[in-house]
Amino acid sequence: MKAKTILERARQRPGHQQRLNKEPEGAPARANAQTSGLSATPDFDSLKPPLKWAGGKRWLLPQLAGFWESRSHRRYVDPFCGGLAAPLGLRPKRAVLNDINPHLINFYTQLQRGLELTIEMKNEEKSFYRHRSRFNQLIREGVWRGCEAAQLFYYLNRTGFNGLCRFNQSGEFNVPFGTHRSITYATSFSQFRSIFENWIFTNSDITAIKLEDDDFIYADPPYDVEFTTYSAGGFSWDDQVRTAKWLGAHPGPVVLSNQATSRVIELYENLGFKIEYLAGPRRISCAGHRSTAREVLATKGL
Repeated sequence: MKAKTILERARQRPGHQQRLNKEPEGAPARANAQTSGLSATPDFDSLKPPLKWAGGKRWLLPQLAGFWESRSHRRYVDPFCGGLAAPLGLRPKRAVLNDINPHLINFYTQLQRGLELTIEMKNEEKSFYRHRSRFNQLIREGVWRGCEAAQLFYYLNRTGFNGLCRFNQSGEFNVPFGTHRSITYATSFSQFRSIFENWIFTNSDITAIKLEDDDFIYADPPYDVEFTTYSAGGFSWDDQVRTAKWLGAHPGPVVLSNQATSRVIELYENLGFKIEYLAGPRRISCAGHRSTAREVLATKGL
């Protein structure tokens, strides 16, 4: 579906033109999507992301579409692209999609090149640990940039526990076998090739991203919580501060989402961002438990 259709559908949703009122720090999270002007179950017919991804923003598409609508002629930049829910929903013609996880970017790059699935994929514990061992072997040998590693990454993502993506300090994937009763694995990724055609995928620090002054940036960095081993090396509070200052220096439109911790709120308020609050969907904790999370939406230059 083209971006225009997605935006039209967003405009038709009740409360789309409403904006969340600023709440004092410590206020309870919005109880439901109707209160915040968001749909609890977005039904955009956009292409679903190829991976399961903790913290995906498909549920936030109606709000993002409202910001993007009048700016869709701009280049879209996502420094923490994750599962691609936002760009696949908004469908920018030009995009720079970056992530600190090199295996994620390798997967998207291989999709862009026409990745075919040739490995055996079964929802079986023995098969899972065999493929995990092979994936980590490729990492240790420094030959993980390629189609075999991309296929293994997809399989591990779909078969592992809760769709988590976690690496130990040695950079090896350490998510255990999942508890899925059944899994429908993809047989082809051909539907993504034309969409990815004019998208650029990068794996770098945010400061290495070459921005244009009128770029539209949507950033969803790892949340300000304990679970930050999403990529080897983690994501510290210093990284949160660097990210905020980098976003604050951009002259174009910026939208930021994150966990609404007191220090995140203070950080972005001090940088001149407009702060709004919303209740996110249930999140996967570092222990695998699911709980609701109050989120902050910080905007600038809109």
